[in-house]
Amino acid sequence: MCITMDAFDAFFPYSEYRPHQREMLEFAAQCAREGGIAMVDAPTGSGKSSVVASLLAFRNERKVIIAVRTISQLNTFIRELALIKKKQPQLRTAYLIGKASMCPLGGEGDVYRRCEGVKMFSSSLMRDRAEKGALVPSKDPFIIQQIRRMDREHPLICPYFIHSKSFVQADTGGVKMVPSQSLRTKVDRMAGQQVNPRELVKYCSDLCPYELMLHAARNADVIILNYHHLFDDGIREQLYLSLNIGPQDVMLLIDEAHNCGDVIQSIGSVELAERDLEQASRELSGMRRRHKGADAVQHVLPRLTGFIRGIANSTEAEDWFDPAIFDRMVVKGSLYKDMEEIVDELMRLAESIRENNQKTGVYRETAIERLTLFLFRLSQSAHDPAYLTIYRREKEEIILEVRNIDPTVPLQEICNSHACCILISGTLSPVESFSRYYFGDLNVKTLTLPNMFPKKNRLLCCASDITTAFSLRQDRSNNEKIADYIIAFSALPGNVAAYFPSYQILESFAQRCEPDILQKTVFIEPRDTTDAGSALSEFLSLPSQGRAGMMFAVCGGKWSEGLDYRGEMLSGAMVIGLPLAPFNRVRRMVIDYFRHKFGQEGEFLCYTLPAINRALQALGRVLRTPQDRGVLVLAERRFVENRVKKALPVWISDELIECDISHFREVVSAWK
Repeated sequence: MCITMDAFDAFFPYSEYRPHQREMLEFAAQCAREGGIAMVDAPTGSGKSSVVASLLAFRNERKVIIAVRTISQLNTFIRELALIKKKQPQLRTAYLIGKASMCPLGGEGDVYRRCEGVKMFSSSLMRDRAEKGALVPSKDPFIIQQIRRMDREHPLICPYFIHSKSFVQADTGGVKMVPSQSLRTKVDRMAGQQVNPRELVKYCSDLCPYELMLHAARNADVIILNYHHLFDDGIREQLYLSLNIGPQDVMLLIDEAHNCGDVIQSIGSVELAERDLEQASRELSGMRRRHKGADAVQHVLPRLTGFIRGIANSTEAEDWFDPAIFDRMVVKGSLYKDMEEIVDELMRLAESIRENNQKTGVYRETAIERLTLFLFRLSQSAHDPAYLTIYRREKEEIILEVRNIDPTVPLQEICNSHACCILISGTLSPVESFSRYYFGDLNVKTLTLPNMFPKKNRLLCCASDITTAFSLRQDRSNNEKIADYIIAFSALPGNVAAYFPSYQILESFAQRCEPDILQKTVFIEPRDTTDAGSALSEFLSLPSQGRAGMMFAVCGGKWSEGLDYRGEMLSGAMVIGLPLAPFNRVRRMVIDYFRHKFGQEGEFLCYTLPAINRALQALGRVLRTPQDRGVLVLAERRFVENRVKKALPVWISDELIECDISHFREVVSAWK
């Protein structure tokens, strides 16, 4: 035990441990030594980011990869590692940010596809010129001339990639591509002084930012990257190939792990709309002369369009459609005997059009590729119950979707294949339930820490006489009480926020309550993201101006998760209702799937647990440091029912004051 503690002490960058922090690091160190999967549920302020010290202590030449969801979380670990490097100056760190925010090249289409295309063309051009003696491509007059003539909207050459590469004579003859001297110089300089991600493009100047990050990562002991680098199989495999490592060479730390499931499900899902079919028809028309299969596939498209238009008569906002009926409707009367033949034909066409587009500098995803993936996943759903075929209505448009509903298999494969994996979050409660949901019957070690922020700085209340349950949505007395709670809550000093299960419920109560909210500016989260950022910034700036606001927002929305409202930015949060997903046939099918998998526990894991987590995420915006003070309110009687209350963190369930509206007014008015 002491040896272990001494080991991670060498990488712990602070003068003293927070309460229970040493216990958490010892727990992580055991996973680092022995391998396997571990999950840590530790409230805000526990010092979760220091878990990296345990991995560093036992890495034994392996890389430590930290997966984060947002830039703010990435910056948290950049700061943590900068402190560690003061004790361990030899430690090499790097980060990888998605190309979408880093690529300076410009042009239309998908940035990843554009990058792949221009790198392939640029590499071919540079190699050809190097074999003729131009070993420094950025100084080759011919390449410079080609760059000047290039159409900037449809680039074939990347000058940033070209400046990042040079050539040397290979031992076996010929030439070998290597990082340019200017790239190596900037990587070395970066190793000594970490560059803020916001400044990276400027720092790189005429070099490719992604090449610089990738080169730094090859030599790094610790790499911070976003979820998609890890959870997208194609991106992860290509990255590990570039780094010359395998999963067994990596110790994995996943931050904000309560988000893993949603991200993996999103990556595994695919959508199709009528506009995609119209575009696919145009693309196929242009291929008829070159590919005889194009005409046969084009004759299938009207059947797909007919299926979508038939669904348009439904009044449901979201529902399941039968893939077998879809299959028969598409295949019947076509030149194909089954869906598999159609998918095979589409794959050949998709590859051909993609190659042709790359040659002309067109890098957007084609509708044929989207259709191919959709039909492939739809065929997959026939034998894999983790995929559901659904449709949903967005405004006047029908969207077909093959939706992944279970993250277990991909998450198990990723975490099991690495040397060890530690998942951390401030809202993995109850951690045993998350372990079951993510990993099934796998042996996963778990740890839950108490909240060590001063108890005197917080007030926790639960309304026991109101609900947003569907059966009482139209109940006048219930809705009047909800409004009374909101108005009483709005009288608290400072900025406060009320979070709702949906925009519809939010807008209803905002309209009802706004006239009675005095002395505060009211902010209502918009459905559109266009103005959401500026409105939020204005709200957060009010306390510094001696003013206060009342925010109406949605649980799990733009103003709920992943935001750090420190100090006076937010003094209270109220969650109205239990933010369950809308209950429809799709939801019932998901519940049935998880009941079959986990028994009666299945409904809690797939339906109730995510709702509780959304509520906890909203409340978690208030108390971000030990000095913060605030009022946390669960305005929903279901939170005092045993099946929900037992899933709350112990510190919340222990401190929760059950109130009716009269008692709530008294408790809130007494808060100073």
